Amino acid sequence: MEQIDLQLSKFPPFATPAGFFGQRQVGSGSTLGVSTVRREAYRTLFCFVVPCSPNVCAVQKLIGTNRKYFTNCKQWYQRKICGKSTVISYECCPGYEKVPGEKGCPAALPLSNIYETLGVVGSATTQLYSDRSNLRPEIEGPGSFTIFAPSNEAWASLPAETLDSLVSNVNIELLNALRYHMVNKRVLTDDLKHGTTLNSMYQDLPIQIHHYPNGIVTVNCARLLKADHHATNGVVHVIDKVIATTTNSIQHIIETEESLETLRAAVAASDLNSLLESEGQYTLLAPTNEAFEKIPRETLNRILGDPEALRDLLNHHILKSAMCAEAIIAGLTMETLEGTTLDVGCSGEELTLNGKPIIANKDVLATNGVVHFVNELLIPDSAKTLFELAQESEVSKSMDFFRQAGLSSHLTGSERVTLLAPVNDVFKDGLPVVDSNMKNLLLNHIIRDQLSSKYLYHGQKLQTLGDKELRVFVYRNNLCIENACIAAHDKRGRFGTLFSVDKMLTPPSGSVMDVLKADHRFSTLVAAIQSAGLTENLNRPGTFTVFAPTNEAFRAMPQGELNKLMGNAKELANILKFHVADEILVSGAVSALVRLKSMQGDKLEVSTKNNVIHVNKEPVAESDIMATNGVIYAVNSVLQPQGRSVVSQRNPRLGK
Repeated sequence: MEQIDLQLSKFPPFATPAGFFGQRQVGSGSTLGVSTVRREAYRTLFCFVVPCSPNVCAVQKLIGTNRKYFTNCKQWYQRKICGKSTVISYECCPGYEKVPGEKGCPAALPLSNIYETLGVVGSATTQLYSDRSNLRPEIEGPGSFTIFAPSNEAWASLPAETLDSLVSNVNIELLNALRYHMVNKRVLTDDLKHGTTLNSMYQDLPIQIHHYPNGIVTVNCARLLKADHHATNGVVHVIDKVIATTTNSIQHIIETEESLETLRAAVAASDLNSLLESEGQYTLLAPTNEAFEKIPRETLNRILGDPEALRDLLNHHILKSAMCAEAIIAGLTMETLEGTTLDVGCSGEELTLNGKPIIANKDVLATNGVVHFVNELLIPDSAKTLFELAQESEVSKSMDFFRQAGLSSHLTGSERVTLLAPVNDVFKDGLPVVDSNMKNLLLNHIIRDQLSSKYLYHGQKLQTLGDKELRVFVYRNNLCIENACIAAHDKRGRFGTLFSVDKMLTPPSGSVMDVLKADHRFSTLVAAIQSAGLTENLNRPGTFTVFAPTNEAFRAMPQGELNKLMGNAKELANILKFHVADEILVSGAVSALVRLKSMQGDKLEVSTKNNVIHVNKEPVAESDIMATNGVIYAVNSVLQPQGRSVVSQRNPRLGK
């Protein structure tokens, strides 16, 4: 394409194709009016075919290089290729050129044969080698051919020994190599469908085509640089590499590559051989021997000795589709055969996996896909122990805590459990001292089953290794087990699941009345409940939330008013019922404002401000005191219902 002198600063940075050039300045102040825009079907190459300024195309260009990309317009908005800045360049469309003094690219170049066209499109080296190998008469003569012509730079980048072997035997090696770049029919970019193959003119060996959603087209993982250059006897596409024949499956590459010896044994043990030699289009992220050696021997032996974990490990390294390196120009998420995802991206010239540049050798092409060698093992969660899941995570301090308590065996073996692990912020002041009571508490953070949070339901009962029964509470904005709410997505390991929770769990111990009686702060409240005849009801099974006034709260009342209240059982019961709701609300479920209906009938407004729970605008002194039939909040004031003289209706759950 011939470069057009366009003042890019006068063009809108982002615009829809239909309005890309409308009445914008081109060249030395001339106006380019566009009435129609034609978008190529499989690349973002906008050709403007109009009487006043025809045949101008747009392409994304990497700043500081000669590299150009025909990506789709979504990539334009990124303004980057692999983290490097790009600009949008405007050029003459293929087959057209500028005329001095004229707008755009009005002059159509006369069509010539493929041999002559090679010289025009920047593939003079391919043209030269066509002459030397006696391919020239064929591509000058009649017919309908397609040639994927390596650019001049592609030939120059070949290893010297490879190039020498080709040019030293031009009548066989070089000719065969060139004919492998050819197809015996005209194939335009519209015909280059993703995952298809074309039979080359060398022994009908297949050429693999991939047409990616971002607009990139690859031919045996070589990127299409210039497409659809028509000739009298076919079409020329310029590519960025010299492509070689491919006759080996992914499995064969594993079997013959010395650096994949450990992978070879692992594939055989997991019975994946048949998959990797079958037809299909896969990407194998092949861990080298070095990658396996980086894993602790104990961990590696455990995985290699566990068929299910080993299969998950290997499937985690196999992508469901063939992904050539040249197609990766920004980050994307790819699905593995294991059902998990990997973040595949690039930074400059390096490919990255999950943000790390660990790909050592890329684009080893196979008949059923492509292989990239990686120098780190990608262990999926499904092959990890609970301890391994928690490494370098937000619950790493919890793992230290469980280790100090001597509970490692429950978190590294084959026991099916779910671990409720408090996040590191819970221990910002240091880990508590481990004694027998603390060990029992930690045992109650381990549930006797491997669970998934998405299948938990409200009211579900869970059994712990400490022989406690925990309740599940499902709220609009949170999922909690007793007072601890889940703070992150599950991590499901080989035998255990990790739930990150926002606080240490407090298992319930006794009914509401049992808890109140055991806490000296509530002695006045206990006496009031007994005087009001509500003791039996708060001992029954239920789902209560109790805002429990402390002794301090009662002392803050005028003595005369307190005496009058304590002497009137009916009025006292009315006040106490206003402190009780018939549903369990733990603090983790309180967002801006939650309204509860009290047993007295009026509403209680529970809110949070500066990480402090308030009820009816009164601050709560302590939250989440768990009981078998409810939850208790300590408050330092006696809450008053609207209209103190109003007596609430009798509630069958609480008697009077």
